Parts: sequence; C-alpha cells; structure tokens
Amino acid sequence: MRRLVALALALSWPGEALAYRPFDSTDAAVAGKGVWEVELEPLGWQHNDDGTGWVAPALIVNYGFAENWEVVLEGRNTVLPRGAEFSDAAASLKTVRREGSLQKKDGVSLGSEFSFLLPGIRDDDGAGLEWIMLASDRTSWGAWHFNIGPELTRDGRGALVMGGILEGPQDWVVRPVAELRYEKTFGGDEMFAQLIGLIFPVREGLALDIAYRHAREGGRPNEQIRAGVTFGVD
Repeated sequence: MRRLVALALALSWPGEALAYRPFDSTDAAVAGKGVWEVELEPLGWQHNDDGTGWVAPALIVNYGFAENWEVVLEGRNTVLPRGAEFSDAAASLKTVRREGSLQKKDGVSLGSEFSFLLPGIRDDDGAGLEWIMLASDRTSWGAWHFNIGPELTRDGRGALVMGGILEGPQDWVVRPVAELRYEKTFGGDEMFAQLIGLIFPVREGLALDIAYRHAREGGRPNEQIRAGVTFGVD
C-alpha cells in the first residue's frame, strides 16, 4: 500500500474534478475521461458502544471511462477490539445528467449514482442496491450538494437515503465544509449524522482533508475522526 500511494502521488496530474472526501454523500461531478481519482484515508478513528476502533485504511477509487461517466470501487477496513472488519464495500456507476456549474457551465449540475452494495467480511452480510439522485451548484460564496434516493439494504429491506453538503468558497486557502446525512430503513432503524471539517487544496488535482463526524445509528452514538488525501492520476 505504501508503494502504491507513493507511486500515485508521484504521477498525480491536474484535474477539473476530485472525488469527494471526507463525506458520506457526493457531488454531481465525475472523473475526467481516462483519469483515475483516489480517495484514501490511511488512518481514522471511531468510537461507539463496541469500543474504540481504527480505520486502516478506507479507499475509494474512481475511473472516468467515458465523457461524464465513471466507475467507482470502495471499501473500509476497521480494526476493533474483537478483530478486523471489512465493510461499506460497493461498486458504483456514476454519471452527470446535466452539465452545470461544476462543469464550468451555467446552472445546477445534475447526476445519478447506481450502486451494488457488496458483502463485507465479519460485517455487512448480504448484498443490496442503491440509486441516488445528485444535484450540485457552485457560486462565489461556496457550493451546495444534495443527494436523495432509494436503497435495498443488504438484509432485503427498503430504505431512504438523504444527504446535504455545504462548502466554503473554492478559492479559499482552507475550505470549511459541513454535511447532514439521514438514512431510514422501513420497519427498522434510522441513522442521522452531522459532519464538520476542513479541506486543504494543495494544488490542482491534490487535496487534504480532516473532519469530525457524530452519528446516531439505531439510537447508538458513533463518533469518528476522518483524515485523508484525494488525488488524480492521468
């Protein structure tokens, strides 16, 4: 992993869009055609009723295989007192349906993302589906992004997913960001999460981030500190 990250950083190339750390939601933009985008969290922290755990690592890889289309693979390895777990695994197809401000054109950018929710290891048994509608807009004061869509959970139940992101101006040296996220399983639990953080653009195609996330999942608290890097490889 260390060799892979070092090689990717050495090859990193300017790009118009970057994958969207440190959020659970996403934006209505995709990687450019022929460009790889990598979201890497080498080490994160979390605490819930099961104790303190370490995320080592979480990885999302995006590849722009056509104009306004990308494929996404992701997963998270968490080390807990009872052992390591691999979760949040998914394979997704994401597209921009209307080019807007995120593509340097007028108006709201619109997109969608269809995901296969894959089984994990010692967690996330079963498989599911998710289809999320995306809307984004960027102005001189900052940007907003909104996600909403249905989900078929890994245990075969229907659910609704909603998320909203606000971020500071693009030209600031450090950009403050915030997110609200809500997930409701019909006939089951609900999850509500709040995130605040900072994004540090190093240069075009390379950014660092750090964030604090507080969530209640089925009435149980879950605290996280996320820190990572996003970079593009042409």
